Amino acid sequence: MVPQWLIEKKRDGGILSDGEIHDFISAYTAGTIPDYQMSALAMAIYFQGMTTEETASLTDAMMHSGDTIEWSDCPLPTADKHSTGGIGDKLSLMLAPLVATQGVAVPMISGRGLGITGGTLDKLESIPGYNTRLSVSEFKRVVNQVGCSIIGQTARLAPADQKLYALRDVTGTVPSIPLITASIMSKKLAEGAATLVFDVKCGIAAFMKTRENATKLLESLVNTGKSMGRKCAALLTSMDQPLGRTAGNAVEVNEAVETLKNAGPADTRKLTLDLSLEMVALSYPERPREQIRDALEAALASGAALEKFRQMVEAQGGDPRFIDSPTLLPQPKCAREVPSPVSGTVSNVNADTIGRIVLQLGGNRTATTDVIDLAAGVDQLVQEGETVETGQPLMRLLTRDAARAESLIQLAQSAVTFGNSQA
Repeated sequence: MVPQWLIEKKRDGGILSDGEIHDFISAYTAGTIPDYQMSALAMAIYFQGMTTEETASLTDAMMHSGDTIEWSDCPLPTADKHSTGGIGDKLSLMLAPLVATQGVAVPMISGRGLGITGGTLDKLESIPGYNTRLSVSEFKRVVNQVGCSIIGQTARLAPADQKLYALRDVTGTVPSIPLITASIMSKKLAEGAATLVFDVKCGIAAFMKTRENATKLLESLVNTGKSMGRKCAALLTSMDQPLGRTAGNAVEVNEAVETLKNAGPADTRKLTLDLSLEMVALSYPERPREQIRDALEAALASGAALEKFRQMVEAQGGDPRFIDSPTLLPQPKCAREVPSPVSGTVSNVNADTIGRIVLQLGGNRTATTDVIDLAAGVDQLVQEGETVETGQPLMRLLTRDAARAESLIQLAQSAVTFGNSQA
């Protein structure tokens, strides 16, 4: 293989063979192809795109660049969910234990937050003692014992993606649907779940801003997964407004627990049920969908899903007492209410602005090396359709720095718009 010939072929709109793609990725992972040639190929892909077959080959090559996990010894069907990211998206915390109550094993490998988008691992690490760094054997033990486990990506899981992801971030090749698809799917396929359900976000705070681009990504993910022998489904969901009433880490864990206690915000509960339904329905196609949804709702009402969550936390070293004593989670030094400047009915809460506020409060990273404040964030957030009076709180800003919270009051007020406001 001559790397520059493959780069030229893709640059000129050619279709790369399965062997060419595998050879290139293998050599890049081994370090014999330098970053500058991988960057050139990524840019060629960015401009010329890839066929479904090419995308599947790229995904397969990246998946097999390291370890893969097998679940042949698991007596239950396996399923996982992937979200393209959003503000207040704590669904994995409820979804994994909820689906596990239905006889589906949920092995979930998640990521950290960066920029305004939160990360499931950061949320889980706000639970005292919870270990996201399990070995593959420990991961399998928890899944087989409890029915679900959420951990972080190991160094040997899709290492080609870890190298390429960092490279794309500094070469202007992030927004490429084939490269996004291969990045997501290589990790999920290496994890080994037989069923994959995707929550593809669309809107102002989503990676894909337009419905058209979000639909293209959705189709690419599902088509690639199916071409590689997985059962797949996807939902296109809005990320113009935050999910639920919290955004941050510890506060989102607390809201997830409230949802598992059969309470919590209606929008968070509904989307959790919708995605859980798809996972169970694909795993047990003979079961009527109405019956599955009734069973999922019953698992929330009975406390079965909450108990499954408790078991997962304990199995991964976490202290489950926080479930009944939320003050055991990290607590902010300052909680500043944001008063409404007007009276009226809320017509919109800008998810992008809320994400930027959480970032500035210390609740997320601008670089992967940043240390975040797990207690920082926003809670008691108003939602569309609610009526507030002048001076009533729109949200609370949670941080260790009172001056920082004070400086963000006006920005927080600007995040909320009203349909019939009165001065």
